[in-house]
Amino acid sequence: MLPADARIRRSQDFGSALKRGRRAARGGVVVHWAPANAPTEDTAAQPPTPPAADANRTARAGFVVSKAVGNAVARNKVKRRLRHAVAAELPHWPAGTDVVVRATPRAAERDFAQLQRDLAEAVQAARAGRARERRSTP
Repeated sequence: MLPADARIRRSQDFGSALKRGRRAARGGVVVHWAPANAPTEDTAAQPPTPPAADANRTARAGFVVSKAVGNAVARNKVKRRLRHAVAAELPHWPAGTDVVVRATPRAAERDFAQLQRDLAEAVQAARAGRARERRSTP
């Protein structure tokens, strides 16, 4: 279970992470990695946040699982698995980082170990900036 302060809840925060984050896809997930110190395009529209406040904030994660993944049972199962996988990875992420994990329709077909591996590889690729690199996964 993710603690409340480790969850992205506001639509603005999701949008910001999707716009400014680096994207990487692996298997059943697409990860948008947005470090705390990344500049935003709409900084004039938002009040300035002190850099120290972002640096002290814990890393946060948000999840997007659309109806394309499957029915409500399948979507909730995928969300639970992804939350559990992120909870294991979260302590290794830098403070202030926002990560949006988007499930693809293939996520419903994958078991937990495969989803966990997909998430770890996508996060590693997004952190390194190798978002364009494609790999086929069974």
